[in-house]
Amino acid sequence: MSKVVRIGGASGFWGDSAVGAPQLVRSGQIDYLVFDYLAELTMSLLAGARLKKPELGYATDFVTVAMKQVLKDVVDQGIRVVSNAGGVNPQGCADALAALAAEQGVALKIAVVTGDDLMPQVGALREAQPPVRELQSGAPLPEKLVSANAYLGALPVKAALDAGAQVVITGRCVDSAVTLGVLMHEFGWAPEQHDLLAAGALAGHIIECGAQGTGGLHTDWDRVPDWAHIGYPIVECEANGAFTVTKPTGTGGLVVPAVVAEQMLYEIGDPAAYLLPDVVCDFTQVHTAQTGEHRVRVEGARGQPPTPFYKVSATHMAGFRCSAQLTIVGIDAVAKARRTGEAILIRTGEMLTALGLGAFKEHHLEVLGAESCYGPHARHADTREAILRLTVTHRSKEALELFAREIAPAGTSWSPGTTGAAGRPSVSPSIRQYAFLVDKARVTPQVHLDGEMIAVTVPAGTPITPPEPTHNSHTLDAGADAVDVPLVRLAWARSGDKGDTSNIGVIARRPELLPLLRAQLTPQRVAQWLAHLVQGPVVRFEVPGIHAFNFVCEQALGGGGMASLRNDPLGKGMAQILLSMPIRVPPNLL
Repeated sequence: MSKVVRIGGASGFWGDSAVGAPQLVRSGQIDYLVFDYLAELTMSLLAGARLKKPELGYATDFVTVAMKQVLKDVVDQGIRVVSNAGGVNPQGCADALAALAAEQGVALKIAVVTGDDLMPQVGALREAQPPVRELQSGAPLPEKLVSANAYLGALPVKAALDAGAQVVITGRCVDSAVTLGVLMHEFGWAPEQHDLLAAGALAGHIIECGAQGTGGLHTDWDRVPDWAHIGYPIVECEANGAFTVTKPTGTGGLVVPAVVAEQMLYEIGDPAAYLLPDVVCDFTQVHTAQTGEHRVRVEGARGQPPTPFYKVSATHMAGFRCSAQLTIVGIDAVAKARRTGEAILIRTGEMLTALGLGAFKEHHLEVLGAESCYGPHARHADTREAILRLTVTHRSKEALELFAREIAPAGTSWSPGTTGAAGRPSVSPSIRQYAFLVDKARVTPQVHLDGEMIAVTVPAGTPITPPEPTHNSHTLDAGADAVDVPLVRLAWARSGDKGDTSNIGVIARRPELLPLLRAQLTPQRVAQWLAHLVQGPVVRFEVPGIHAFNFVCEQALGGGGMASLRNDPLGKGMAQILLSMPIRVPPNLL
């Protein structure tokens, strides 16, 4: 039999459930355990933690929760571990893991990947020509950066495993690199084998978000059994790039093509040119097949040479922020909540002016429970229980402490039925992301193992050749006898975020529905339906291999991540809002 490498994805973000690692290790179904902790938002949080305590700045749960539970079993079973838990302090993470191993009496070879930290180069970057510009807004480099980390690729992970590391800890790398590095090590894939690298990156992409690859967030949520015991994903990978997605035997969850398709489109832009440090991926011809219960085979990824650039995720201080919530109960709850919020903003604004502190930099009022995120499509403005959510920013911490003190008085001053003020809301630094590109020649990835440093050579890359767009002109007219149904009757969908951009992957439930969706689910109509949220252009890409579209919506998240004042700064609800759009369908297709 040909060699199969089995990799389990135990974490999708910092804060994921503690059940993933022990479940996968005890299953006996994996050779490698990988962890992804670093969402764009997480880097901001880790940078803030390091500001308070220099020894922090890494995902502490990796050591104190996950590895504490499984370390002995991992060593006994010969399972190797790769994690980007290092965040902005990978050596600190390795030191903490080494202390845990010593405490448990376990001998452990830990490799640390460095080189992603570009803070020492900030001065040179300010002088760079052409000047550094933010990827989406075009803004210049901020005056005071808290962190600046390049998204490294899979080659440092491969080098660490080649050198015999049992555990590899990286700082910032692309989420899928922890898996692709394993496969390059196991199968000897070379940097120029771009189709294989694209396939390995896709395998990593499917498992990088934990249970999202096994039924989590699935559109048909009611079909997913046993949420409490949902299985974490496993990819069984072959040397030719094909792989099978599955999960530990006897666990909950669901592994079917629709689930895999939703995750494949999650947080990507152009599916024909998904840019990674090691390869530019083309997922448009990927196809899936159910080969057994909770087993989906995936093939067809293609690749071309990577670009000469790394993406850099930087963070900078932008004053302070504070979010407050109150619950309003009774008739006209929504109107009462809005009036309460407006009164708080007026009162505190006048107080700030009197004190010479100046106005709020930004403010945002939402009424949760009234379908605020649906904008003009909301249907429940008459609810008798609503939550007022107010978020404000200011350059001064003192100003927001004043704001925080003025929330609770609403409980005795204005609307009847006001409750839910659980103490004063906290004021926190507003740390925001700034993304830009840097030439790979400026970045020097290194592996540190047993007191030695291993240099990692990364191909220079080539300018990307934009793929020719594939436009299938075949559309289907609904006909005179058509009826209106919500999009969810015809498609699955999932939304993701990258900075201030939201992408929404829409997969037809049956191939024959695709021409109908192509005719009616146009970029113009999607932009109109989401106009209350999306301020920039909407672009539609086709993904024919899985009968899908990917909509990329720019300026869609109120700044995105830590910059957004919205209750949904990551656009998790964008697909759900789109799924309520009416589509005209011939009765014979229902």
